[in-house]
Amino acid sequence: MKKTIEWKNIRLVSILHNRMEFAIEVKRQFEEFSPDHVAVEYPDTLKDKILDGVKRLPFLSAVHYQEKDGAFTYLLLEPTDGQVEALRMALEKNIPTYFIDRDTERYPTDFSPMPDPYAVTRIGHFAYCQAYMKSPRDDRPSPDDTLREKNMAYHLQQLSKGGGKTLFVGGVSHIPRILKMLEEPQTQVIGRRRRSGVGLSHLHEESSREILGEMPFLAGVYERARTHGDCQELDRLEINSRLITIARKRHLKNSREELSQGQIRVLHKFSRNYALLTGQLVPDFYQLIIAGRGAADDNFSYEMWEEGSKYPWQTEDPGLPVLRLKGEDLYLDRKKIRFHRRLKTLRRRLVPVPVRKKEKERYPGQWRDGFKGFSICSYPPEDLVIEGYGRYLQKKALEIKSEENFRVEPFTGSMLDGLDIRETIRKWNQGNKVYVKEERPVRGRVGSVVVIFDPDLVKKDGAEDFPWCVTWRGENKQESDMAFYSTPAGEVMEGPGISRCQYGGFMLTYPPLRVYDIWKDPFFYMARNKPERLLMAALDYCLEKHVVYVAATPPPEWCQSMAARLGKKIIYLPIGTLSPVTLKKIKQFHVLDGHPVRKFAHNYILPSHRGSLVRNQ
Repeated sequence: MKKTIEWKNIRLVSILHNRMEFAIEVKRQFEEFSPDHVAVEYPDTLKDKILDGVKRLPFLSAVHYQEKDGAFTYLLLEPTDGQVEALRMALEKNIPTYFIDRDTERYPTDFSPMPDPYAVTRIGHFAYCQAYMKSPRDDRPSPDDTLREKNMAYHLQQLSKGGGKTLFVGGVSHIPRILKMLEEPQTQVIGRRRRSGVGLSHLHEESSREILGEMPFLAGVYERARTHGDCQELDRLEINSRLITIARKRHLKNSREELSQGQIRVLHKFSRNYALLTGQLVPDFYQLIIAGRGAADDNFSYEMWEEGSKYPWQTEDPGLPVLRLKGEDLYLDRKKIRFHRRLKTLRRRLVPVPVRKKEKERYPGQWRDGFKGFSICSYPPEDLVIEGYGRYLQKKALEIKSEENFRVEPFTGSMLDGLDIRETIRKWNQGNKVYVKEERPVRGRVGSVVVIFDPDLVKKDGAEDFPWCVTWRGENKQESDMAFYSTPAGEVMEGPGISRCQYGGFMLTYPPLRVYDIWKDPFFYMARNKPERLLMAALDYCLEKHVVYVAATPPPEWCQSMAARLGKKIIYLPIGTLSPVTLKKIKQFHVLDGHPVRKFAHNYILPSHRGSLVRNQ
């Protein structure tokens, strides 16, 4: 059974523009058909610039020109476009190329929905095209489409007469009508033969993150596979999974948080359902990012965007003018910007993605190199949150201690502190007794708070996950003194002079401006690990009767004995009883390289990060 679309000595390969599956099919049919000529759905007026741009691949280029009404039109040359792939192979094999489309201005945008291109990998290209041709739809072409198709049919007839095999690559919506026109003699359509002012520019790295038809990460995978000759095995679902795996590793490195298998399952299920709701088989980049934020958090979602929007091939010396375009640049200076032939697909293009707008590093590691750490200071919004959480723990601990001091007994001669209705009802069938309660108030307040996220016990090789040990004093009377151990400042950078760190554990003690550096104080050398040192310091500097200790395990017995000798009590709160969402926010904090950084730090720190603490040194 014939599995290709052919007319005489011409093979027609229908595509959706800028979709990887169709570029793979073009490459496959090119190798199978071995054409003598290649024709593409581009106007001849742009031929020289388009070929120059194709020769530059994998570097990205854009052909641009101005129309009569002043509107600028841009044609992006992407490696995942079927026409670009056909031209690349023709140039590699020195095969003549023909640009047979009509140069049309003010071409209308077409938002007709198209089947998801991923179906090609499951049912095959021929079945996909057949299903499209047989599907009921409004097949009345616009006048511009009719003129374009007649022009392409005429040139194909001329190529057929010249002998040799011709491979034609064109849009899937045009192929059925072109096939009908080929059965009748066609004449060349009147139209523009030359166009002045056509330019070729190198697409800037930032622009490649926003306006490519395919996810830049996917385009990079395709380009590498093409180079090694194994692009036929590429699968969009597998590439999405590869992106998620890389984002997980980046998230673990930068945020010290590992996504669970349950979260990954939720991410895949969320993105799959989101895609199905929009009529797609496979989630697009935008849907993956939204699913990542829902399954994990903004940090992981940003890592996915950062990796997925990165096109690997960039250059600082392109030898061409550099073109910068953004999604919002569809309108510039009140002049409309048109992108050449909007794709007929359900995929939403140029969708705004919730990412940080921030200045980028000029070279990898620039911010890390510039972080000196001589006069580090805090990010004030995080100070407010950590102080508020410390007071919340003080209040919660006293409430729990007060509940433990309740005594309930049967009513005899005194009502004590009132009826205990709950206990009376619960035991009413045991003798119709009335129960009363006696409240024993907790004496004293909380003077120190210790929170241990990770004990960071010394490993066999001596490695530490949280090696940075610091003691900081509060800036004012509303803040506490603090000691903590964390990941090093300057290791993970979020902006110039802005480093993101993560607590292993911290201690707060009130009032401020009293604490000496506990990590150098010989009085605490008897502590066997960092949590014990923090707890010893909390007991030693506490001016009140109680110290709150939050951790996965209770404090050691010898610390309880030390507290008793000092006339203090440790109130233990299992960390599992506290909100994991709040703890996650508290665990992250930022170190700023000097007070001037505070003026612009909010441009780089996500709102979700403003839930943790840093201090002055």
